[in-house]
Amino acid sequence: MPTTMQAVVYHAPQDLRVETIPIPPCGTDEIRVKVDACAVCGSDLKAYKHGNPRITPPLVLGHEFTGLIDTVGANVQGFAPGERVVMAVVVSCGTCDYCRRGWPNICADLSVMGFGYPGGMAEYVILPPRAVHNGHVIKVPQSMQPAHAALAEPVGCVVNAMENCGIQVGDTVVVVGAGPMGIINACVAREFGAQKIILAEISDTRLQKAAQFEFHRVVNPAQEDLRQIVLDETDGLGADVVIVAAPAASPQEEALNLVRKRGAACLFASLPVGQNMLSLDSRKIHYGELRVVGTSDTTPKQVAQAVEMLAQQRIPAEKLATHLLPLDGIFTAFDLMQRGEALRVVLQP
Repeated sequence: MPTTMQAVVYHAPQDLRVETIPIPPCGTDEIRVKVDACAVCGSDLKAYKHGNPRITPPLVLGHEFTGLIDTVGANVQGFAPGERVVMAVVVSCGTCDYCRRGWPNICADLSVMGFGYPGGMAEYVILPPRAVHNGHVIKVPQSMQPAHAALAEPVGCVVNAMENCGIQVGDTVVVVGAGPMGIINACVAREFGAQKIILAEISDTRLQKAAQFEFHRVVNPAQEDLRQIVLDETDGLGADVVIVAAPAASPQEEALNLVRKRGAACLFASLPVGQNMLSLDSRKIHYGELRVVGTSDTTPKQVAQAVEMLAQQRIPAEKLATHLLPLDGIFTAFDLMQRGEALRVVLQP
């Protein structure tokens, strides 16, 4: 077996390198995975451009990965070489109040693959002891294509959003932002039983991509009155759920004008530090009994649910994984993402 591997290593903002580094050894409480697909997330691009306070460089990036188990530590039970796995990559402590309540995604002592632990943009990745013993490693059917299995983590994040919003069968759902996560939100909302999905986006390139998913309405708010369209589609009531998957204050504030009484406005996308304050109509929230909910990351249970949906082809993974590139195509991936030409770019180490 070789002793070195290729990896995408973060050194500093604007300093990302494809390097040859040692293959990490597998400890007794760890699992080593031979990675064959790692999707590139917008958070990877943001880390490259602006840095991330959670990263201590040098560090291998990548958290949306899958691969085949290469080595199983001596103290690990229930896993075997050759099995395909993915991860719920927010690695929890398992003992804090949040973990005990079933919310490991907001663990008080969390660490994230690709931001705290070395990630999956490499030929091999180590799944750390806390991940292994706290249930963060999820098996995947061997029949799944690697590029599709790599989508389990982002789909799991959206499952978390659906549960936080309380989406019901027959709901009308508005998704603002037709980037990759906005489209995944719309796809999963449909799987959860939403009857009408209205997707709003101002980019013509993204609107063209969104059209192939056959949602109820795809709207450009720069050219059409989104609020009036929502009212027309809901007999003047407003949407049951509005999900804002655009990282800007204006659509988050506008969400309250699109949602019905007792509806939910979900802030899926976070705002940049220093630009994160909103102006919300408290009277509208109070008298309309509205719920403004956040959603962050995903749990092992939700990733397992995402794997099931992807394996059963209930989520159109073949339309979401738009580009396959080698590991050294990371900068091409970033370029495609910034131009809005890709949904998910998947690197194949």
